[in-house]
Amino acid sequence: IINMKNILYRSGCPVANVLDLMGDKWSLLVIRDIFMEKNTYTVFLEGPEKISTNILSHRLKLLQELDLIGFRRDAKDKKIKYYFLTNRGIDLYPIIVEMGLWSMKHLNKSFADISYDWYEQFNTRTSAQVIEENRDNYLTIRENLLAKE
Repeated sequence: IINMKNILYRSGCPVANVLDLMGDKWSLLVIRDIFMEKNTYTVFLEGPEKISTNILSHRLKLLQELDLIGFRRDAKDKKIKYYFLTNRGIDLYPIIVEMGLWSMKHLNKSFADISYDWYEQFNTRTSAQVIEENRDNYLTIRENLLAKE
């Protein structure tokens, strides 16, 4: 188990420290997927980024050890795990939102239709409003998932 106090950080920079914990190209995508109600191993594998099984297993364990995600088992099939974000994981949502907004604004490329639908939320409301609403929605989703135990 990872003890956050025993991690060797490269510097005293807070940004570098977050990257030391989860600066790989997969961790934030797993967290993004859980926010989007994709919460099983099989569904993660179906993502457009095509994560491999060994990388996915490693990232899920790492994110659990960092207390960013948890899981509950399916009542009927104990092999199925439903992953959810802890409060610490939910606190990463603003970072993911701002990264997405930056990409939509500055990268000259086409994105998936869902990205444009998501981006439309910001035409009439501030980032803070959208983040708060989506955070509240996710908390309801998590409560419903955990209530099924």
